[in-house]
Amino acid sequence: QLQLVESGGDLVQPGGSLRLSCAASRFTLDGYTIGWFRQAPGKEREGVSCMRRSTGSTNYADSVKGRFTISRDNAKNTVYLQMNSLKPEDTAVYYCAARTGYYCSVVPREFGFWGQGTQVTVSS
Repeated sequence: QLQLVESGGDLVQPGGSLRLSCAASRFTLDGYTIGWFRQAPGKEREGVSCMRRSTGSTNYADSVKGRFTISRDNAKNTVYLQMNSLKPEDTAVYYCAARTGYYCSVVPREFGFWGQGTQVTVSS
């Protein structure tokens, strides 16, 4: 079974940076469209960023555009989410997810494979 494992979550002060990692096993990430999602307490899971299979083209939610960057290291079979200028409203559990579809999506149910999540807390 496909497996995704996130890491890198932490407590960070506003304005700080974190890099989340999503490591895959039993499949190669560049053959899948990869999304990063987050879920804050009491809120729905929302799409943050996505990287399309094959082309590697990316997109971002308006709330993180210019601050977050998704990238992929094929040699390490890992996708990253670099998060800069973090704000308290970025606090959430962050998940990576994979789908076989060619196009990106912000709809969680369109992703069939999920990691366990990593906690990001932005607070002074």
